[in-house]
Amino acid sequence: MRKFILFCLFLVGLGFALFNFLNFQGLATQGEYNSILLDFREDISQETLKQNLNAIAQQFDVTPKLDNKFSKKDNVYIVEGTPQLLKQLRKSEFAKATEFIEPNYIYEIPPLGETARLGEVLQSEGAAERKTVFGFPNDPMYDKQWNFHNINVEGAWQETKGDGVTVAVIDTGVTQVRDLNETKFVQGYNFVNDTTNARDDNGHGTHVAGTIAQATHNSYGVSGIAYEAQIMPLKVLDESGAGTVADIAEAIKFAADNGADVINMSLGGGGENQLMKEAIEYAHKKGVVIVAAAGNSSDNGAEYPARYPHAIGVSAFGPDGEKAPYSNYGAGVEISAPGGSDAGKILQETIDPDNKGTNTFMGLQGTSMAAPHVSAVAALIKAKGINDPSEVLSVLEQSARKVQDDGLNYYGAGKLNAEAAVKLAAQGQISFQDFFRWLRDNGYINPRFWIDGGVVALLPKILMVIGSYLLAWFLRVYFPFAWSWTLSSGLIAGSSGLFFLKGIYVFDLPQWPFRLLGSSIPELGNTFQGTDPLNPFFASILVPIVLMALLLGNTRWKWFAIGTSLGIASCLAVSSIFDPAVWGFGNGIAARGFLIVNAVLCFGLARLAANNREQATI
Repeated sequence: MRKFILFCLFLVGLGFALFNFLNFQGLATQGEYNSILLDFREDISQETLKQNLNAIAQQFDVTPKLDNKFSKKDNVYIVEGTPQLLKQLRKSEFAKATEFIEPNYIYEIPPLGETARLGEVLQSEGAAERKTVFGFPNDPMYDKQWNFHNINVEGAWQETKGDGVTVAVIDTGVTQVRDLNETKFVQGYNFVNDTTNARDDNGHGTHVAGTIAQATHNSYGVSGIAYEAQIMPLKVLDESGAGTVADIAEAIKFAADNGADVINMSLGGGGENQLMKEAIEYAHKKGVVIVAAAGNSSDNGAEYPARYPHAIGVSAFGPDGEKAPYSNYGAGVEISAPGGSDAGKILQETIDPDNKGTNTFMGLQGTSMAAPHVSAVAALIKAKGINDPSEVLSVLEQSARKVQDDGLNYYGAGKLNAEAAVKLAAQGQISFQDFFRWLRDNGYINPRFWIDGGVVALLPKILMVIGSYLLAWFLRVYFPFAWSWTLSSGLIAGSSGLFFLKGIYVFDLPQWPFRLLGSSIPELGNTFQGTDPLNPFFASILVPIVLMALLLGNTRWKWFAIGTSLGIASCLAVSSIFDPAVWGFGNGIAARGFLIVNAVLCFGLARLAANNREQATI
């Protein structure tokens, strides 16, 4: 009886394994297509090729044609047709002249529901300029890019920013929106329309390119990971986000032949294709790292091209670190990266899908958004001298944050870690040139640091602090008092706050305490509201009045109130010159007048309080 039960359990297990095997293999035969690929042997003469094409046209009443101008050298032709025609062609005498005849599968942007796909849209005109310090990006929306903090990109930037590396974006094309103006581009191609103009008419490809190399530290918008790398735009998907494997395969070869170091493919579908498989092998042999999205069907197994050998399949997780609900997993997943979820999406500037003539800051989610994170970090690794694609993959896998009990392979080797990857790539490769580059990148020998970075960004804060102490000194001449820590604390809190804390990010810890401590009292409204213009309730005499009312009767803490009033006076005065943006007043004359008037009132209030103290002493 016991043996019978064990035998039954064995049969059940075998059946379950067979079901999974068939399900696993299913992707190899799934896929939609409406045309057929004929890859003619390259050893046949042009005359023989022409004869075969004419005979196929006459016998099957179809018109073989080149998919694009790059198909000619590979003898790849396509015909419109059905699965029935595919079977007939494979059995015909013409099959002897071909290497293979197969479906020209349609791959596309991994689908998501419309609401989840579009996510939160932030209009670009709302992106006011802001400055940060100490080497952190001054892009005003950088603090919304949780995904960059998650992969520790700031640490990676200490080593490299991707200079000298070219990343090919095989997608819907790329439009140079405002936040891509400073990004370096190389010549790409439009395989959909067979032109050199690879502009985006969907928005997906531009968003992907933004994650890789959107301009950084330009006081506008958001940041990119490998922002000194070059983008090669290759359009293979049409306005609807769909394209054929013939175009994609040719784009892969184009990228490999024209100097691409990394290829990103945030696209996919069912159906294994020999033409694309050979194209990926061709690019891999030429030293190109190929990265592809795993797919958004929550299936056990990545889609193609992520499933091909030599393609790095990327699954997605959300802000909580958990596998994104939509992400494919299992076979074909090598690593995971931030892809977003309803709790937090991936923000970049792209074109508005509803009004393609305008730019917009858009939050999207999907493995399409996860893949470019890996492509960008691969570019950083290549910039550190690791050229072999297999070695790049090894660095990515070894440096990834491991996930325990990942029996279904949700995360592959683990979660992407840019800092650890770049440092691992740099091990044993430190040279004088690297040291010199480090000195330059950190501003120590770079004159631009003293012009448009570091000190210039610090200047308003320094002036606020100095100004608050000068006002206190001026007041002390007329109303003598002793310096105290309460007065100094008030001067700092009112003028600049502990501003250097704003740039600190500790992984897995909330950022709001650092933003709070790094803000002066007039900036607290910005911290609470998450806006750039000063809140008129905080950036005015109202807070000093409240503090005076509460603390003036206390011998020690009244000096904190006086110091705060002086600090706010200095902050508002400096802000009226450098950044006169006030909510409800704009950033023109009205805002400047508001700030100056309140600065004078705050100083007058401090003077009255000190005078009141002098009279009380008398």
